[in-house]
Amino acid sequence: MVFIVDDIKSDNIMKKFYFLLCLTVIFCWSINNALSQEKCVNAEAESAILNDDIPSAKLEAIARAKWSAIEEVIDTEIKLRSFVQNFTLLEDVIKTKDDGVVKSYKVINQKNDKDSVNIKIKACVEAAKAREAVSQLGLNSSIAVFIPVRKPGRSGDEFEETNILSETLIGILTEQNYTVVDVAPTQAIDAAEIEKAIRSGNTLNLRSMMYKFLSNLIIIGKVNYTISTKKGEITGHGISLSLNNVTVRLTYRIIAKNNKTGNMEILTAGTEEARGVANDVEAAAGEAMKELAQNLAPAILDKVSQYIIGNTKKVAIKVNNVNDIDTVIEIKEILQNIAWVSDVEEKQMGDFVVSYPENTFYLANSIEQKSDLKVLNFSPSSVVLEYQE
Repeated sequence: MVFIVDDIKSDNIMKKFYFLLCLTVIFCWSINNALSQEKCVNAEAESAILNDDIPSAKLEAIARAKWSAIEEVIDTEIKLRSFVQNFTLLEDVIKTKDDGVVKSYKVINQKNDKDSVNIKIKACVEAAKAREAVSQLGLNSSIAVFIPVRKPGRSGDEFEETNILSETLIGILTEQNYTVVDVAPTQAIDAAEIEKAIRSGNTLNLRSMMYKFLSNLIIIGKVNYTISTKKGEITGHGISLSLNNVTVRLTYRIIAKNNKTGNMEILTAGTEEARGVANDVEAAAGEAMKELAQNLAPAILDKVSQYIIGNTKKVAIKVNNVNDIDTVIEIKEILQNIAWVSDVEEKQMGDFVVSYPENTFYLANSIEQKSDLKVLNFSPSSVVLEYQE
């Protein structure tokens, strides 16, 4: 009888074990399914037919449509197709991800015109991998700016996200050939969320902003104002003031992605203030913000420049079919004219080393778009080209 009781206990234990094991398997499956969730969308694209080569045009149109699907799934604000023309290279970037970002696709319509091919596809995209892939294409020379301002209005204080300060600062940065995005008009982020994220150390919203705007560097701040003296106010000498004097104060941070670790880092943080004088308080605040932008710009430009220099890397460029010095000189000139290439060094016939701060993908794409050199292959540290006379 004792043995029977022990057997019953043992049987119950095994049942509980199998029950817990089943729960664990179901839980793990649910988590894995949630993390690898796919979204299927319809997308279409068009590609030009060159030299009557319809199959090549179809392949490029499919690649463009895949990227349209990716951008729809992850909801990027900056459309990659708007400034990258070679979608064959883009597809190579996507294929480097484990199992691919576009899990499957089906051509549901094809229309061939005289000069182009239009393709419509149904593509299933894994959102998490798509975000990761696109975030890795962020530009070091692209800056996202988000500086909301509390300022005086005709019916009380107003919170203005697009303002004189941010617009003036964006103009100064653009003059230095940086790609600058004003985040505020897109309504892609909320000032309160960013402030909370910075204080808590939670960088999820900042990472989200980076992949939305393909930027690795963000300038975030907030502006407050105080009325130093009001128009009509009587001074200690009995004199009535004829103008309003307003002080605006900016608290800001420059946050960037460390390309070696992938972590977010604060490059600098600080405060700046300026004063403006005008007939009404609103105009005085505007004048103060213009001066504030001019005062702030040199410090920001210095930090951005240091960041780009720190992320500049050496890329080996190998060009096939180079047989004479004249061709070497021609190719070196092509490489020197690529945006953000800071140095070109010849190693031997057809071999060069280029200093470049961005993802090598952009270097390969720029070379192919701005010259007759054809990209054969590229990696994070090298680009292989073919010279075509």
